[in-house]
Amino acid sequence: MDEHQLVAPSGPAGGATPVRVLIVDDHPLFREGLKAALESAEGVTVVAEAERVADVPEAVARYSPNVVIMDLSLPDGSGLEAVRRLATQDQSPPVLMLTMSDDDGNLLAALQAGARGYLVKGAGREEVLHAVRTVAAGGAVFGGEVAGRITALLAGAKMREAGQLFPDLTAREAEVLDLVARGHDNRRIARELVVAEKTVRNHVTHIFEKLHVATRAEAVARARDMGLGDG
Repeated sequence: MDEHQLVAPSGPAGGATPVRVLIVDDHPLFREGLKAALESAEGVTVVAEAERVADVPEAVARYSPNVVIMDLSLPDGSGLEAVRRLATQDQSPPVLMLTMSDDDGNLLAALQAGARGYLVKGAGREEVLHAVRTVAAGGAVFGGEVAGRITALLAGAKMREAGQLFPDLTAREAEVLDLVARGHDNRRIARELVVAEKTVRNHVTHIFEKLHVATRAEAVARARDMGLGDG
């Protein structure tokens, strides 16, 4: 791990404490450029750098960063593993992923691991600075390349989860069950799925048969017991 001397917290105008950043990336030139970009702005200081997943806990404990900027691919493992480890600790700093990958699977995995932001390398200086400040303040930031896909990804993950919880159901039946658990009637479900109401009735009948329930209320109870129907 490359260690950097702590910068005196002169901070931005008005005496506010600067945002303390830990950079975790195994490319020295990239770290150098990112550090220069961050510290060219008032109110941000890079307190340490690390190259490996294994270095992260020590760096966090020693330097108390407000934000960890994490690459996805590190020499000894995935940055996601470091995110998961940090999430188990009390008062752990939020993590902003900064990676070459805009893959949907990696984005979803980062969200599930607890990352508070996800930017693709190549993002401009102002975008990165905005993300660092937002994440440090408790917000969440996702780059324009990925933000529009998050809702669909989370919805898709929920449907896959429904299929795992009720393996006898088809993907469409799991989707219908989730909507039933939200309290939607057949007409509204038909509108949302853009199918005929008769098709929804058929799906509901099959769901009842497969779940061995006799009423809609029973189906809703089963689904909600498994965590479906929220949101």
